[in-house]
Amino acid sequence: MLRACRGEAVDRPPVWLMRQAGRYLPEYRRVREGATFWEMCRDVDRAVEVSLQPLHLLGTEAVIFFSDIFTPIPNLGIEVDFAPGPRVATPIRSLAQVEALRVPDCRESVPFVFEILRALRRELAQDQVPLLGFAGAPFTLAAYLVEGSGSKNFGTLKQMMYRAPEVLRALQELLTALTVDYLNAQIEAGAQAVQLFDTWAGILSPAEYREWVLPVHREIASKVNRKEAPFILYVNNGAHVVDEMLDVNADVLSLDWRIDIGALARRAGTRVSLQGNLDPCALAAPREKIFEMVHQIARDAAPARGHILNLGHGCLPDTPVEGVRAFLEAAKSLGSATQRNVR
Repeated sequence: MLRACRGEAVDRPPVWLMRQAGRYLPEYRRVREGATFWEMCRDVDRAVEVSLQPLHLLGTEAVIFFSDIFTPIPNLGIEVDFAPGPRVATPIRSLAQVEALRVPDCRESVPFVFEILRALRRELAQDQVPLLGFAGAPFTLAAYLVEGSGSKNFGTLKQMMYRAPEVLRALQELLTALTVDYLNAQIEAGAQAVQLFDTWAGILSPAEYREWVLPVHREIASKVNRKEAPFILYVNNGAHVVDEMLDVNADVLSLDWRIDIGALARRAGTRVSLQGNLDPCALAAPREKIFEMVHQIARDAAPARGHILNLGHGCLPDTPVEGVRAFLEAAKSLGSATQRNVR
């Protein structure tokens, strides 16, 4: 996988799934029993166990540590709960609120994150399977912090862009500093690649993305220690901003299913590797159909500098386990003919 991230020669696309440790696995539900989601994120032993389940039970080719994009947020001085998504007790609506926040040293504020990563790296030492870290992107974190919870259109956030842009800029600046520090600390603790999740940047027009998000993505990409860990960028519902995403200078662009991966592979050339991009709902299809779709994605993505098979979003709670298994087996059935060797 790490070779594919860097555009080096591989015999076939590697494969893992976003949100691969989750409620679709009965084994996950057993470990989770009696614990809240927040408690799971802080329990080193349980987090390590569920992080490893997709590797041991299904054979994924990367392990992403179990956590949430909001894990470092409470230590800024923000009260957050899950019901089940993040809910902010006092939404950020003023510059004074932003100025009252402080970015702590995440190594001290969320030490359990790095204990989890170090434990996983030890567990994976003999497996030759990479360990992935991740963080939520500043715009997506800001969307929740300003709105107070999830939303269909994030109207309060978008109004802030026009009525009080200085508040959103200050908030994103603070969250960018947090994100860079958090990802670099994960790399120090053993993460071998890191992914930035921008779940809500897709609500923006291309012009808005260029103004509000592209500079932030570029800054993070330039400050993360990419000598030690490739940087993967994911923007959900981002087909209309994919040309702008190319300008981030990430190592890998992770794509949702709305993007024509073949067209982008030809357009991107040697600039970036690609990840994706099967619709998670397609895992409900018959095994033969999943094989057909995976093989088609691999053929389409073959002109890319490198390709990592993944979903276009995370596994859904009702995802059939047999669908996940078929997806992984289909990826492993691919040969070198589907992946261009980079000279």
